[in-house]
Amino acid sequence: MIIIVNYNMGNVGSILNMLKKVGAEGIISSDPEVILRAEKLILPGVGAFDQGVANLENLGLIPILNEKVLVQATPIIGICLGMQLMTESSEEGKNSGLGWVKGRTVRFDRQRTKQLKIPHMGWDVIIPRKESDLMDGLSHDARFYFVHSYHVLCENTADVLTTTTYGYEFASSFQHGNIFGVQFHPEKSHKYGMKLLKNFVEYL
Repeated sequence: MIIIVNYNMGNVGSILNMLKKVGAEGIISSDPEVILRAEKLILPGVGAFDQGVANLENLGLIPILNEKVLVQATPIIGICLGMQLMTESSEEGKNSGLGWVKGRTVRFDRQRTKQLKIPHMGWDVIIPRKESDLMDGLSHDARFYFVHSYHVLCENTADVLTTTTYGYEFASSFQHGNIFGVQFHPEKSHKYGMKLLKNFVEYL
């Protein structure tokens, strides 16, 4: 059973529809008892970092998620803000992140993206930096849909799964054991997003 964590900050309906397209059963829930029974978790996210942390806290979900992710090693994927919340902090706010992955979330450097619009919005390629079942079968020209003004800086480069260049190279996804994060939106990325989510569904 795949649980899409509903903390009022993400495209939960779009993600559920994409799971259905790849033949997986998903449930949208903010109920701690339901989340505790999850075989896999998806942490979506659109919006501000501090609000995301506050919503998780107010729903009492942080201890539950820590138990599932850190103790039970349940596979989880964070999408966009969901990925950023997995880091230790963000330049966007003052609240501490979940801290599952060593690193922080930073604003795009305007000195290095002078000729580019922020947010980084639209289709872009990802460049694999290590092998992972999450990227299995994706072609070298796979493109995903991005909408973001902040990106993750991983403290440990071994956690970086893919990079993307927008003025400069940044981590567009990471993997730390059972913890995955993608800066792009697989639920909006058509066949490539379907393949990535199918890989996550089948991940052991």
